[in-house]
Amino acid sequence: MIIGLVVNVLALLAVSYIIPGFVVADLQTAIVAAIVIGVINTFIKPVVQLIALPISFLTLGIFAFIVNVLLLMLAAHLVPGFEIESFLTAIIASIVLTLTSSFLGKLAKA
Repeated sequence: MIIGLVVNVLALLAVSYIIPGFVVADLQTAIVAAIVIGVINTFIKPVVQLIALPISFLTLGIFAFIVNVLLLMLAAHLVPGFEIESFLTAIIASIVLTLTSSFLGKLAKA
């Protein structure tokens, strides 16, 4: 669990460095944001995805990706010092964050 948190913190910091408009103020903000994103993904995301399942089915899964983007924006709204400038920034950041987290996670297990 600690390794997962460290991976997510590093991924958030990397994405904030790469994507303009995706701002993580400092390390403490990144830690809090990673925890909030983890809580959102654990408790809120399954409920929202279940409710949005018919729309996701009709859009061939694209709406499930939009749910991820919206939940990332929710986390940014909840955590002071963690800001996402626009919806387009959130879309790009979500893709880069997923890829970065996957890469760092596999690197950590190796």
